[in-house]
This record gives sequence, structure tokens and C-alpha cells, in this order.
Amino acid sequence: MRARLYPVVAILLGTAACTAPPPVDESANVHDVQASAPGAAQCPSPSPEEQAAGVRATNAARTSAGLAPIRANSTLARAAAAHACDMAQRGRMTHTGTSTSGPAQRVKSLGYAPRVTAENIAAGPYNADQALAAWNASSGHLSNILIPQMRDFGVGHAIGSDGRTVYWAAVYAAPR
Repeated sequence: MRARLYPVVAILLGTAACTAPPPVDESANVHDVQASAPGAAQCPSPSPEEQAAGVRATNAARTSAGLAPIRANSTLARAAAAHACDMAQRGRMTHTGTSTSGPAQRVKSLGYAPRVTAENIAAGPYNADQALAAWNASSGHLSNILIPQMRDFGVGHAIGSDGRTVYWAAVYAAPR
């Protein structure tokens, strides 16, 4: 009985050794988070209500820190929404876009000439208020919100292929 088992084990081990490793996504960054499966995403246009909620939450933090308020900017909202959609389609929470290296490049491609940019992102079962509150409660995200030079703001979201994971992006900037 033992003699018959060895060839089967040898074949299984040989097959396992010939299996190719899974492909590596060369664009992945050590800080990226795979939040859902890649696939079709729901990518709504930025809404005025979302922008107003974002401005209120952001200005509450800025005002309490003695900083000037920011204002909603439709170009930054489009950049944020497009990046949220890109993340949702890839299922990955990342600051690097499919064809862009970061928020400055994304807003420049839409005609905004930034002096400074920053971005906050999130992915999970969050609505706008929850994402905004989480950013205000996180020291790293709050540091972007409290950059004194910031003047403009835009936020956008998209829903991942699983229908549950919501990807959020907020872009903060000041024009030249």
C-alpha cells in the first residue's frame, strides 16, 4: 500500500512546484489597502449636499484651530469623485491613481493650478458624515485638514463592486 502512495504524493508535490505564483500588482504601494474585489463600481457625480457637509465638517475643525475656512470647489470635487471611482473599480484604497501619482496631478489635469494639495481617503461601510468624522478624529487625516494654506475643498465617493464598500476621497488645495 505504501509503494502506491508515494507516486501520488510525488505527482502532487511536482504539480504544486510547477504552479505559477499569483501575479504581483507593480502599481501597489506598501500603504495600499485591498478593501473589496476589483470590478464595476457605482460612481455618482459629486452632490452639492455632500460638498456642503464636507465644508461644514472641515471648517468646524479649522475654526476651532484658529484657521481660515475653506470653500467648496467643483474642480476639486470632480477630482475627488474620479479618484474615489478609480479606487472602487480597483477595489483598492490608495493615494496613487491608475494613471496619476497623486492629488496634485489629478487637479492639474482638470485645470486647477495648485500651490499645495493634500488628500484624505477612506473605504468601508461609511456615509459622508461618518467618513468626515473619522478624518476629523484621526491625527494624520486632521493634519491635512489643518494645513493653514488650504483654501479649497472637494469630496467624492463611489461604491465598490460588492455594493457595500464605499470609497471616499477628499481633496484640499490652495491655488497659485
